Amino acid sequence: MAALGWLTPRRRSATARSVLAGEASAEAARKTAQAEAPPFTEAPDSTPDAPDAARSIAEAEAAEASRAAAEPEFPVPGDDLAAAFFDLDNTVMQGAAIFHFGRGLYKREFFQRRELARFAWQQAWFRLAGVEDPEHMQDARDSALSIVKGHRVSELMSIGEEIYDEYMAERIWPGTRALAQAHLDAGQKVWLVTAAPVETATIIARRLGLTGALGTVAESVDGVYTGRLVGEPLHGPAKAEAVRALAGAEGLDLDRCAAYSDSHNDIPMLSLVGHPYAINPDTKLRKHARAHDWRLRDYRTGRKAVKVGVPAAAGVGAIAGGTAAAIALHRRRR
Repeated sequence: MAALGWLTPRRRSATARSVLAGEASAEAARKTAQAEAPPFTEAPDSTPDAPDAARSIAEAEAAEASRAAAEPEFPVPGDDLAAAFFDLDNTVMQGAAIFHFGRGLYKREFFQRRELARFAWQQAWFRLAGVEDPEHMQDARDSALSIVKGHRVSELMSIGEEIYDEYMAERIWPGTRALAQAHLDAGQKVWLVTAAPVETATIIARRLGLTGALGTVAESVDGVYTGRLVGEPLHGPAKAEAVRALAGAEGLDLDRCAAYSDSHNDIPMLSLVGHPYAINPDTKLRKHARAHDWRLRDYRTGRKAVKVGVPAAAGVGAIAGGTAAAIALHRRRR
């Protein structure tokens, strides 16, 4: 599929497009959050109903409570000038939302097997590297835009609910979920901030009981996707612009806010707030966080916290798993 003409450079500062993308995302997030009624106040069951899953959540929450006891009270209860901003991919959820969404669309015959092979490879690469690569993410978004062009927003929202249950719910990191709940329990708003489509991000935020989501805004006319974006993908500096715009509209004090991410691409967003956290950090973010005395949390299992990649054998398994998934889904269609 042809790439859009304004491919995002690997390193850049805020531009007019990133400001536009951030402001559009903030406006969409506020409208959606205000439309939600009643507000979500309880933590939903975002993991499978199994004793092991319950223990995992309990252990993560206990670990967070233990850490909190040794640190100054944070988040501060009743501080309505503070909020929390969470990156999604590999921070709140293992893997990339756009890849899981693509797999779900393939199952519903939105596109052919060759496109699924691309999504499977991208997801395998993401799990192998453990970091976001702008070129891979851009390629995935271009594919998604082409796929959804001409479809109604309401149709994709409905399908997105199903895809969340099928592929995303069991991939939520319990430890990060506990951090988000701590902010909610303190009476603060909690927002996802992601390059994923704002509709997909909003579904995930709703299912997790969060306030709302900042995400990439795809253009639609009369409720139908045009295949174009408003501004650019919400990535890097655009995320910072979205947080800045939302904070201004909500009357927040960014020095009292917190932000959480796994990627060095989100350093602009993390640098905006007074309480930046590196969650499951990539190598560059870990180094930056230590240099600036930011707090770190690592909830990945099966590997040491100091490592970002996975062993070669596991990497081969991830690729094989992606290929097997593609074949299995194809067979179901026959």
